[in-house]
Amino acid sequence: MNIQIFGTKKNFDSKKAERYFKERGIKYQFIDMKEKGLSKGEFQSVCQAIGGYDKLIDTDCKDKDLLALITYIAEEDKAEKILENQSIIKVPVVRNGKQATVGYQPETWKNWK
Repeated sequence: MNIQIFGTKKNFDSKKAERYFKERGIKYQFIDMKEKGLSKGEFQSVCQAIGGYDKLIDTDCKDKDLLALITYIAEEDKAEKILENQSIIKVPVVRNGKQATVGYQPETWKNWK
């Protein structure tokens, strides 16, 4: 397994995801979204794995103006705008090769081999 956790240090779900893998002795790489974020290739891979970039959007994010902009922007511009403003992405984003989840989902991680 090649686990990558994209999250923030202060986010509780990110901490729970880290703890989940640490308790099971599974090696993972933590990437702080405030420092680095998703590359374009990683972003596209995650979107493909979860079934679209709409599932990446955190509807409870603090930046309501950005959320409104992304909600009503033209469909072909949405992915680019989300990639530019990654603060709107729900964390943690957990990747295992071509598989990915958004949010805290231990039921799904349990089935990863």
